[in-house]
Amino acid sequence: MLKRLKADIAVIKERDPAARSFWEVYFLYPGLRAVISHRRANWFFRHNMKFIARWISQRSRKKTGIEIHPGAKIGNGLFIDHGMGVVIGETAEIGDNCTIYQGVTLGGTGKDEGKRHPTIGNNVMIGSGAKVLGPFLVGDNAKIAANAVVLHEVPPNCTAVGVPARVAVRDGVRIDPFDQVHNPDPLSLELCKLQAQIDQLKKEK
Repeated sequence: MLKRLKADIAVIKERDPAARSFWEVYFLYPGLRAVISHRRANWFFRHNMKFIARWISQRSRKKTGIEIHPGAKIGNGLFIDHGMGVVIGETAEIGDNCTIYQGVTLGGTGKDEGKRHPTIGNNVMIGSGAKVLGPFLVGDNAKIAANAVVLHEVPPNCTAVGVPARVAVRDGVRIDPFDQVHNPDPLSLELCKLQAQIDQLKKEK
């Protein structure tokens, strides 16, 4: 436990130039407190003591301004910078070495059942105010721009910007928004989704 705490603090000192010392991070960084509390809450959640789990998470929310549902799965090295207003839903999953800024929501759309929240890959950065909504994957090394609203999958090594978000950079190369060859057609994507839903309904009959 102590080893993991030291690793968490080392991650914050590495990524935040304002972090001056071990003790400053330990006592004064709400993102660290929220992650520590979540680990306790998640243990109780996994052992079917859900009331205690929610009590721990709501207490942490009151103290830090960061709400993480105890059912969420969080990897190693998560850095929640500033943190106020961050919301992470029950079925959200976050990989290793991710950075999340203030005002981020990893939420649902209200249209899905079961898995309702996004899965975030490794080494992902999510800018302040971004909303990632729905049960899809944000690939490894992706970046979500500040205030973006992400409603569909983001491939690995891409940067998504805008409302609704679109991929603006892939593998370090900026994408021409008028390039109709390499950019996916949004209408075609929606038609494919509808066809997949129709096929699924036919199978269920």
